[in-house]
Amino acid sequence: MRMNNWVKFFSVIAVIGILTYITAYGANLFGYKIPGAKDIRPGIDIQGGVDAKLYAITKDGSLPKEEDLESAKVVIGKRLDAKRIYDRYITTDPAKGYILVQIPHKKGEKNFDPQKSIDEIGKTALLTFQEVDETKMVDGNYLPTGKIVLEGRDVESAEPELNQEGGGYQVALKLSSEGSKKFAEATGRLIGKPIAIFMDDQFISAPVVQAKIDTGSARITLGGGKSPEAQQAEAKDLASTIKSGALPFKLEAKQVNNISPTLGESALNVSIYAGYVAFGLVCLFMLIWYRLPGILAAIALVGHTVLQLLAISWLEITVTLPGIAGIILTIGMGVDANVIIFERIKEELRNGKTLRAAIDVGFKRAFTAIFDANITTLISAGVLLYFGTGPIKSFAYTLGIGVVLSFLTAVTVSRIMLKSVSNVNIAKNHWLYGA
Repeated sequence: MRMNNWVKFFSVIAVIGILTYITAYGANLFGYKIPGAKDIRPGIDIQGGVDAKLYAITKDGSLPKEEDLESAKVVIGKRLDAKRIYDRYITTDPAKGYILVQIPHKKGEKNFDPQKSIDEIGKTALLTFQEVDETKMVDGNYLPTGKIVLEGRDVESAEPELNQEGGGYQVALKLSSEGSKKFAEATGRLIGKPIAIFMDDQFISAPVVQAKIDTGSARITLGGGKSPEAQQAEAKDLASTIKSGALPFKLEAKQVNNISPTLGESALNVSIYAGYVAFGLVCLFMLIWYRLPGILAAIALVGHTVLQLLAISWLEITVTLPGIAGIILTIGMGVDANVIIFERIKEELRNGKTLRAAIDVGFKRAFTAIFDANITTLISAGVLLYFGTGPIKSFAYTLGIGVVLSFLTAVTVSRIMLKSVSNVNIAKNHWLYGA
């Protein structure tokens, strides 16, 4: 084996070894914690969770409209999506004016405090943009006047962005059609004056109106005197606060209780054991049937599996038992591409080609079939992700991630290792490739 091939081969082995260690134990790099498999958040079916009733608090104490309650339900769902908490149950009770939410316990929770987990939904206060009385301030903050310009429901989106004109950061707002009309009228009257943003009665910010805004889009320019990093953090925090306040009314969490796991850790242990068995059997089959390439495929499968677990952990995806089933399923699918490639190589060797030529042709001719197979599976995962909810989304995510990684490891990792070892004299025997 040439030196260059040695470097490639052992570089792949070293990378897989490092990723395996991180998956098993996590890591700490320059003070930054790199999560591993143990940091993956289990779903309600495995660890249990929280059951909470969020009651709508309206101004006059009446029950909210059913459509407003549904709007609040959608906002909560989006917040949980942003946190990648897919194992959840959200429903409304218009007759009693509350939203029932069930989510898994917060990651890393030891005492299973239900209030800590329900806090992940975010602030349940009402966001308002109000006219202010510039003569009345406390500790440099404006006081609410009740002269409401916009409410959270009038803001469709809020995103931090770079200020292309003056530098620094700003928050870009997109308003609804009704909100655009309200804002145009207010900004036309209040040029040169501040409009304050409140979360309930808590002051958040008070941007000054520079001109009448009637386009349905607005930008909140942040004050200077701060570092770019501090401005960026402030912009992200303000945008997040505005988005989290897009509720049509304040919500108050009542009757917050723990939920026992529906299946529990015993089912998790069985699933993990099944994963080990499936992994072992797949590797054994590849070893017996494809010999040397089978060994390399098994090494690539280790890389595929640890990458999938790390991706799930780093993306903070809640994993349910169906999600674990998706991981186990992709273990088998992870070598599917290798099977196609290795069969092509065997055919080329039997047709009299040299080993190097057989490997090149095998990968080239198998690529289209592998690509098509992975695309069709990804389409299925995408459909499940779009239409599914809760555990189905967890399955769709693990399946989709697994398919992408299996394709990459088959056409890159396996190829690098196979072409590297094929230059060793002892590895040139066609019997080692099942031919």
